[in-house]
Amino acid sequence: MTNSKPPLWRDDRFWQITGQVIAVLLALAIVAILWGNLNRNLQQLGIQFGFGFLKQQASFDIGETLISYQPTDTYRQALWVGLINSLRVAVLGIIFTTIIGVMAGIGRLSDNWLVRNIMLVYVEIFRNTPLLLQLLFWYFAVFLSFPRIDNKITLWGLLGVSQNGIELPWFTLSPEFAALLLGLTFYTGAFIAEIVRGGIGSVSKGQWEAARSLGLKPSSIMRLVILPQALRVIIPPLTSQYLNLTKNSSLAIAIGYPDLYFVASTTFSQTGKAVEVILLITLTYLTLSLTISLMMNLFNRRVQIRER
Repeated sequence: MTNSKPPLWRDDRFWQITGQVIAVLLALAIVAILWGNLNRNLQQLGIQFGFGFLKQQASFDIGETLISYQPTDTYRQALWVGLINSLRVAVLGIIFTTIIGVMAGIGRLSDNWLVRNIMLVYVEIFRNTPLLLQLLFWYFAVFLSFPRIDNKITLWGLLGVSQNGIELPWFTLSPEFAALLLGLTFYTGAFIAEIVRGGIGSVSKGQWEAARSLGLKPSSIMRLVILPQALRVIIPPLTSQYLNLTKNSSLAIAIGYPDLYFVASTTFSQTGKAVEVILLITLTYLTLSLTISLMMNLFNRRVQIRER
């Protein structure tokens, strides 16, 4: 007897591939329809779609730059300045918020009553108040309440604090940048603290007892035994918090820090190129988010416990 091949319409793989093809075609059709409507609306308004404005002179100043920029430079250079300023906040924010979040998360499980409750108060306050409100608090209630530069507060001869920001021997932090960085760090750190606490709680008590039986110190137990096992639970939600921090940095416009969104808003106001500017912002934040997700997914694979 010869085995006859089943009909194609009974093959599950056929329907899976067909469904994916249909979904792609529908998505392309929707994009084509939206693009057609956009072009018709722009033509009716007498607006020509294009990115030629990027070569035009920006004619506006940016208060804080890490690369060379003058008002006589192009809009492209101005947007680069904004992007670098955004990356500066995102990278430092991710580093500092990880440190604070891990410390607060471990502190929430401390045997010390004072430490445990201080961390509890921190988490509840910063996690349950709006980020924008916190940014305004850091900027207006904290930094703008410091003395003027001629009466700055000096700590240990290395750190200077005034209305001009925070001064360190190797660089200076403007009040706008410092307020944004502190706001994002402490706000996101409160969420990371709960993620770390949950990840540590997912490790069985037997691991603690086995480590204690080996004579390890509590700090060594946490560093060598508990945290490595908790990472598989911590990293996925931690990635979401990194993405939130990066996107929330766009609130910098509320306190005057010239990030990408701030510069793009000024560019749109001067050129009227709303669609092009929004498209650039969307693609930029999408690229940043996908890059962070890729890096965290690669890290997540490396720390996963491989079972025999």
